[in-house]
Amino acid sequence: MARNIPPVTAAPHSAPAEQTDSVPEIVIAVLAHNEERRIAACLASLPLSDPAIAVHVVVNGSRDRTAAIARSIGGAFVTVHDWPEGGKSRSWNRFVLDTPVSASQAYIFVDGDAELVPGSIAALARTLTANPAANAAAGLPCNGRRAGQYREELVASHGIFGDLYALSAGFVGRLRASGIRLPDDLVGDDGLIGALAKTELGGLVDWREERVLPCVEAGFLCEPARLTSLPSLTNQYNRMINYSVRRFQNRIITTILRESGPHDLPRRFAVLYPRWLGSFTPRRHVVWWWFDRQALARMRSAAVTKTIPELNGMAVSRSRRR
Repeated sequence: MARNIPPVTAAPHSAPAEQTDSVPEIVIAVLAHNEERRIAACLASLPLSDPAIAVHVVVNGSRDRTAAIARSIGGAFVTVHDWPEGGKSRSWNRFVLDTPVSASQAYIFVDGDAELVPGSIAALARTLTANPAANAAAGLPCNGRRAGQYREELVASHGIFGDLYALSAGFVGRLRASGIRLPDDLVGDDGLIGALAKTELGGLVDWREERVLPCVEAGFLCEPARLTSLPSLTNQYNRMINYSVRRFQNRIITTILRESGPHDLPRRFAVLYPRWLGSFTPRRHVVWWWFDRQALARMRSAAVTKTIPELNGMAVSRSRRR
């Protein structure tokens, strides 16, 4: 998606509000990997000094100054989690499921390279409050050559973009109690999270579109992709391979949700690759054929034999359902 963003500078923040023991109404998690160029603008677009909002920056596997900049910009208003392990889904699990975080009315997730349109956080929270049967609310893209098309598609499909979405407190609580986790090597968290929200942590037979609501008052801006240097071309090349890996992973997810439900999602997709790779073939498309081939090569390289802990984990999930 082509993106055009006006320059944003981080504004100075007021002094921290008096600390209380009250539970924040909203928890914001900013997931960031090597975002030293963008994290300041991202944080500047958030209501950091609002005492009803707790902001966490989840830095995963970064080799740059993302964490240091987040601490400098956020000060007392931001909690920074600087974890050496990479992977957005692994970090999502660790923050949402494994880290003690206060129970709140809404949990809002933001990518570290996104800037939020003013009022987006409040709009997402209002959407969930006004629709108690909804598990999630989704922000929409506001810039880029195809932004209008993406907005229409997201509204029509009740989809989620990983750049900005919210989960209700009730849904997060049920997810924590269920034992369901995102596979650590999942490419793209938003598709599976949307599916879990629409199925109420069940199978495809339980799918209800209205459990994920598009929020037209919430939006985000992303930096345009400029393919003008070798690093930018390399990043785009790897991104295209990731899109192909994600497509193959989604086929596995769909089968699992249709046949047995999300409790049988593996801790890592790599343990299922040997079973699936024989049925995957590259698309006969002038653009995607090559990237699908590279994705399958990457998956073959990552494929592993199931380990005892992973088998035990799947057995435990089945026994819990019984």
